[in-house]
Amino acid sequence: MTDDAYLVLFTGTDSPLGTPPAAVGDLACMDTPAVRAWLDAQGVTASSPGLRLLPPEETSSIPEGAERLPVPLSDEELSRVRHSLVPENVARLEEELLAYRSCADNREALLTRALAAGVPAHRIAELTGEELTTVRAMAR
Repeated sequence: MTDDAYLVLFTGTDSPLGTPPAAVGDLACMDTPAVRAWLDAQGVTASSPGLRLLPPEETSSIPEGAERLPVPLSDEELSRVRHSLVPENVARLEEELLAYRSCADNREALLTRALAAGVPAHRIAELTGEELTTVRAMAR
């Protein structure tokens, strides 16, 4: 397995591999001279039906001889690519997990702000589900 995502051009019918780049939204790599030159050399555009974007874990499935180009993706872009490849019910759960991470990352700051604003510790515990002892410890 490689650490690179790949743009791959499949000929013929639609490929079950990867996702169309347009399905992921804006990707910084699509505006790079290397990608634009590669697309021009292939005679395709970013919206061509045979053009697919594959995350690193799928690149071993690229058929031998398929036109491909490694592309740099940010962590957020790679997450969007992976998210576009899962069934809808899994995608909804992934969105919930991302929301949870966002809340959990800011947990202490949120509790501290609430305490500083004068929200009583028992009310914070009630609203958040945090243990009252945990909230009170943060007030010290």
